[in-house]
Amino acid sequence: MNKLFPLSALACSLFSASSFAAQEVNVYSYRQPFLVEPMLDEFSRETGIRVNVKFAKTGIAEKLVQEGEYSPADVLLTVDIARLSELTDKGVVQPVNSDILEANIPSQYQDTDNEWFGLTTRTRSVYSSKERVGKLGQDFDYLDLAKPGFKGKICTRSGKHPYNISLISAMIAHHGEAATKQWLEGVKANLARKPQGNDRGQVKAIKEGLCDVSLGNSYYLGKMMTDKDQQAWAESVYINFPNQNSTGTHVNISGMAMAKYAPNRENALKLMEFLSSDKAQSMYAEINFEYPVKQGVKRSELVASWGDFKADTLSLDEIAAHHETAIKLLDEVQFDL
Repeated sequence: MNKLFPLSALACSLFSASSFAAQEVNVYSYRQPFLVEPMLDEFSRETGIRVNVKFAKTGIAEKLVQEGEYSPADVLLTVDIARLSELTDKGVVQPVNSDILEANIPSQYQDTDNEWFGLTTRTRSVYSSKERVGKLGQDFDYLDLAKPGFKGKICTRSGKHPYNISLISAMIAHHGEAATKQWLEGVKANLARKPQGNDRGQVKAIKEGLCDVSLGNSYYLGKMMTDKDQQAWAESVYINFPNQNSTGTHVNISGMAMAKYAPNRENALKLMEFLSSDKAQSMYAEINFEYPVKQGVKRSELVASWGDFKADTLSLDEIAAHHETAIKLLDEVQFDL
């Protein structure tokens, strides 16, 4: 499979139609290779349709606008609702009507106009040091991260990463703009260091004693537990599901959409339907440690061992509607500085 890391660092020619073979299916992906290649490989084995994929960290929506009707892209894979909303806002996707997708993907994880579909869910959890903090209680709330008791104890990646933007957007929806700004100021004041790195890096910092708690997506714990070089990091923390006595833990999705000018629409639809199937959903669960969206598909044994939790039922559309305000608040409090 062809790879792109990141889009901004490579020549635009990498996205030219000539880099894709005809009669196949062409994917632009924000998701990392190790998270999607097993499913794409399985699709090719089952159908004989080759998947050509370009990976990027940023810029897919902008590139699709530039390419217009000459774009080779068929299917777009994204990391969260923010990226999906960006694609629909820029008008670079098309509605997809499929009885299979309708049956496999619950309505809460579909766009009302059928322009995007969720594939997996994950929680924005809080990790806590087993040695210095222990398991956080059932009454622990995201709001608690701004309390004086966490002074100098929090690590996180950039506030402007899509995962954190979505959490902040949900906070705005639940508590309003003013209260969320005050919360962000409190969290910033409690940071052990400047926001940096990725979610796994925050757990590593907990292991090293640089901080005691961190924000992180749930599936990263599974990835660390099964990586011999990172297992010790994972074993140093508990995973916690905040807001169990109130709104429920914030949940985000990975998702997919069909490109507006998909040249291989039939194959694109086959791929999208496959990714919503029992086979692919089980692979997401077992390989990626994500929560499948399809009803009846079991969690992996490891994920199930983390326990059940109440998820926030806030609609993804409402979360997306607050993204610009979330970014504005991050700038106002200078969260990343």
